[in-house]
Amino acid sequence: MLDITDTAAEAIKGIVSSRGAENGGVRIIARAESLPERALEVSVAVIPAEDDEVVEEAGAQVFLEPRAAVFLEDKVLDAEVDKLGQVTFGVREQD
Repeated sequence: MLDITDTAAEAIKGIVSSRGAENGGVRIIARAESLPERALEVSVAVIPAEDDEVVEEAGAQVFLEPRAAVFLEDKVLDAEVDKLGQVTFGVREQD
């Protein structure tokens, strides 16, 4: 199952809150036309889609569409926040 770092959880909560979707999360999808590691898209979602896998960590929710869930099942979601508050998410292998 996808692991979420504390930094990523805080970033997710901040993004979701700033979009007025306090009970929502971020949704990650894998586009069909590309390899998942090159085509993951992140968006804010109020609720998960019917077939999404929901991962929750430290109050942050991530909704994974099925192909993204398979690709990310043994990964860690991390984030970096720059001085301007811009968030960049990254994915790495679990230890």
